[in-house]
Amino acid sequence: MSRSVSRRRFLGRSSAALAGLALGPAVRVEAAPAFDLVIRGGAVLDGTGSPSLRADVGITGDTITALGDIAAEQGRRVIDAAGLHVSPGFIDIPTHSDPGVLTYPTADSRVRQGVTTELAGNCGASAAPLTGVGVEERVAFLKEEGLEVGWSDVAQYLVRLEQVGVSVNQGLLVGQGTLRDNAIGPVDRPLSADEMRGVVRALEEGLEQGAFGLSTGLEYVPGQYTPTQEIVELARVVARHGGLYASHIRNEEVQVLEAVAEALEIGRQARVRVEISHLKAAGEVNWPKQGAALDLIESARAGGIAVLADAYPYTAYSTGLLILTESWAREGGTGAILGRLRESDTRARIRREVEANVAQDPGTWDRIVISSVKKAPNRALVGRTMVEIAEGWGVEPSEAYARLLEEEDASVGFVGHAMSEANVDRVLGHPLVMIGSDGASMAPVGRAAETRPHPRSYGTFARVLGLYTRERGVFDLPTAVRKMTSMPADQIGLADRGRVARGKKADLVVFEAATVEDTATFEDPHRYPVGIHHVLVNGVPVVQDGTHTGARPGRALRRS
Repeated sequence: MSRSVSRRRFLGRSSAALAGLALGPAVRVEAAPAFDLVIRGGAVLDGTGSPSLRADVGITGDTITALGDIAAEQGRRVIDAAGLHVSPGFIDIPTHSDPGVLTYPTADSRVRQGVTTELAGNCGASAAPLTGVGVEERVAFLKEEGLEVGWSDVAQYLVRLEQVGVSVNQGLLVGQGTLRDNAIGPVDRPLSADEMRGVVRALEEGLEQGAFGLSTGLEYVPGQYTPTQEIVELARVVARHGGLYASHIRNEEVQVLEAVAEALEIGRQARVRVEISHLKAAGEVNWPKQGAALDLIESARAGGIAVLADAYPYTAYSTGLLILTESWAREGGTGAILGRLRESDTRARIRREVEANVAQDPGTWDRIVISSVKKAPNRALVGRTMVEIAEGWGVEPSEAYARLLEEEDASVGFVGHAMSEANVDRVLGHPLVMIGSDGASMAPVGRAAETRPHPRSYGTFARVLGLYTRERGVFDLPTAVRKMTSMPADQIGLADRGRVARGKKADLVVFEAATVEDTATFEDPHRYPVGIHHVLVNGVPVVQDGTHTGARPGRALRRS
């Protein structure tokens, strides 16, 4: 009997006959859910600046695979976003989380405010490459911070991130200061031709291993010692690789306009994408220059230079006390600096010059607040102004400055209250400026708990959504989200992040626009924002109902 005849006879049997073949009660076969996770009922801000649209988001693995009306049954897991906004994860373009994220792999200060990706290696200093002349001092510093260094180049550092497992995606810039330190140390002279070739080779290697570009910190050593043309030559290498040149410019105070012009000239000569990091005019005497700095950037952009800037929503910056000294006093590393502080005539010169610099930025000694020290006996000074410290020691502020540097091996952090609120509004609201914290991954435990950091590490993005969008109206919500998502993604070169769209990585934030707010303050900075309900990194919930889940799905990002 043929198989077709047999099938015809079976299909022709009566219902009664078929009933006798039943093996048990009928079973309804359910289709498997189409998505691993569905976010339902939210108002989606896609990151482009367009108005929000009511849509559900379907996620499969680490990717957004559907937008529209999706039934709850279609998801293995469901997040109810009714009454909330859904946006791309925030991308923090200027950060200093390398290699600190290895100490704080859950990146609490980042993800709790909605940051899912950060670009590290800024202001001329990067965790890699870690070789050459200055390596011993840098490795010793990292060990003091509790890190065992197991890498030397960019590739090895990125592998270390993957081995540890972190909660946030991290990309890396190669620091020009790091490259120069590796070559000749903190020395005030131009590189020789051979030395320059070595630095170029090191930069090429870092870019080929996945770094997204080059950063400079031209107010710091050894960036201060670097002629413009050296930077142009390196920026040309970056341009050939399609990378980004990000600069902490040479001066953010009295010569801010000249420093902005230098960054733009580097971009013009090298034909490279330029990012001016944490744009500001610091010191009250310099506040009138802020508008002219923006005009320079706007004019350069109109003239074909691919320049953008970033800024944080605060009227204070944070850095190390050494920045207030002149460049000659910082040459040669820690030992040389301490030697100068211990020689009476040189100490007196340093004090005179620092007095003059403080008058320009931040203006007065009482605007300088100590944020971190290395040694336990001085921890009581954290949170105090230089005026308070000087009064407690019975000396002039400039002498308290010199003494504190000497006692702390020249490593003291401070917060400088130096910008105007009007200028911050003006800079943040400019269409060529995106949001960036200039902060780092941390949590209120361990060594970080002994410090009083700038609140930007915990609060930047929530502060923009709450204070600057909802309350002050500096921009509307879609614009704010664009400045924190697609704008930095495009500037860095992250084609698969920064937007809510099919095929993009599922880095997402679910927040309540009516209540989102930063709670970190200068007096109490280790505090998380409110109103950030859920944060997904590569499709995995890292923050759920406002609480860190402990998940560490972040990736080491590499420039393709």
